[in-house]
Amino acid sequence: MTQTRLFVITFIAFICTIVVNGQNELNDMSLLRDCDLLFHVSMEDNAITSVTEGTNLQKIDHVSIFLYREGRPYVIEAIDKGVVITPLDSVLVRSGYHLVGRVRGSLDKERTLHRAEAFLGRSYDHMFLSDNTAIYCSELVELSYVLTNGKKVFNTIPMTFTSTDGVILPYWQSFYAEHGMEVPEGQPGTNPGELSRRKCVKIKYVLKGAQKRTGSKE
Repeated sequence: MTQTRLFVITFIAFICTIVVNGQNELNDMSLLRDCDLLFHVSMEDNAITSVTEGTNLQKIDHVSIFLYREGRPYVIEAIDKGVVITPLDSVLVRSGYHLVGRVRGSLDKERTLHRAEAFLGRSYDHMFLSDNTAIYCSELVELSYVLTNGKKVFNTIPMTFTSTDGVILPYWQSFYAEHGMEVPEGQPGTNPGELSRRKCVKIKYVLKGAQKRTGSKE
């Protein structure tokens, strides 16, 4: 390879990404792919990040599914108003920043997106339970992603609402008490931070956004 060609390739790679804290900051949105996962990183702890752990100890409190529609970038996500499709530019102006995760292996993208889109209009699951028709953000991912052999990508794990000292946070005790429920500690479920640490997910890029925190998206 000639020095001139090597320089051109290196220069193009530099334009596309900038290394930030050991991760590539994405400048070229065309590098995003259908079914990439966008993990929202909060600038401060909240009730979700206090009981879950994101990749590299980052405060991840939300996850959404990236897709193109008619050549335009969107995400499918479960937020307070339910499962919706949101333009990417509306996502990127949220406080904090996003990590782009890509599923390793033979992901069936077409079927995954079809499954995710089938949940559009479902109500948001504020209780984070698996035995109802409402859906929360990481549950949407868990239910949607499948491999080409038909197997699910993400299994559930025992949910936890405890801090590092093993005590259920007062926030969650109060939250579920207000709904006349026991805290569903140990029940099957998912959370966005833990999904970001799965071996089948490779964190590819950082998507920068606003820096002032306005609240959790989970």
